[in-house]
Formats: sequence, C-alpha cells, structure tokens
Amino acid sequence: MNTQTLNKKIELIQWLSTLEDNSIIEKLLKFKKEETKDWWDSISEVEKESIEKGVSDADNNKLEPHSNVRKIYEKWL
Repeated sequence: MNTQTLNKKIELIQWLSTLEDNSIIEKLLKFKKEETKDWWDSISEVEKESIEKGVSDADNNKLEPHSNVRKIYEKWL
C-alpha cells in the first residue's frame, strides 16, 4: 500500500470516528455488506456452468494457445 492510499484511509477513519449522522452510517454499512457479497452468487447458472467448464478444461489441459485463439478471432480484434 502506498503512502497516498494510507493517508486516504486514515482520513476516512478519522471522519468515520466523528460521524454522527445515523442515516450515513446505515448507508455505509449497507454498502459494506454489498461489497462483501460473493460475486458467484450474483451470476447466472449459464455463467457458472461456463466458468466451471473453463476450469475443468484448464485442469485437463484442454486449452488452446493464445496465439491460435488470436488467429481464429483476429477479424474481431
């Protein structure tokens, strides 16, 4: 973590420690809860199946080299 980021975090902590507006606190807690959700739970079954197939293909060495894929799709790149 760089110094600028650390300073911003410290500034945010200081601001939070003095915050008295309950509605802002509630919004921040809701935001925190949303941010910690697992993205896996928010994608469709089709997307999950596609990811699982990709992982399975990778585990079984069923992958195409990047150079081959670029040749196939170069007209769209």
